[in-house]
Amino acid sequence: MTITQKNKKIKIGKIGKIILLAIAGVGILSMAIAAPNALQALNIIPEMKKKKYYPSYINSVISRLVKQGFIKFENRDHNKFVTLTEKGELEIIQYEFQEKRIKGPRKWDRKWRVVIFDIKEYRRKTRDKLRITLTSLGFIKLQNSVWVFPYECEDVMVMLKASYKIGNDVLYMTVDKIENDKWLKKKFLLI
Repeated sequence: MTITQKNKKIKIGKIGKIILLAIAGVGILSMAIAAPNALQALNIIPEMKKKKYYPSYINSVISRLVKQGFIKFENRDHNKFVTLTEKGELEIIQYEFQEKRIKGPRKWDRKWRVVIFDIKEYRRKTRDKLRITLTSLGFIKLQNSVWVFPYECEDVMVMLKASYKIGNDVLYMTVDKIENDKWLKKKFLLI
């Protein structure tokens, strides 16, 4: 698995993804997970049961995730915990949306789905994340804050708005016509 950030790809790997998803599922994991004798906690994850992973390997993956900025360690009440960073949360959202790929019907209904957003400058990171996600979902940019897609995807947009907490800043529309849309039809292989 990879994530693009400023045109640089960072490799996460399957085990890194599993660890991120485990942390996301629980919210916070006790640092005991990184202790060699407590790594059996990861064996509750089906993918981890299939193959035996040595504690040193999992510790190195955790160290790499910290170094890449996906997770961080925190001290709370004299205990160490590992949590997702903002970058790690974005990676989890990207995984969710990659799995939620929008599939078009056999026949196009000749309507465009348009997403328009106005996200304030102080939330620039969220705005950039939204653009990255729209691109990964297959949307095409008409303008910086106007994106288009040919197939129904309202359920994905509802999930996206909730994930990024941008419900009031984004409009989803279904439109019958976009002026000079021949180039869009070619891009989406509709003609």
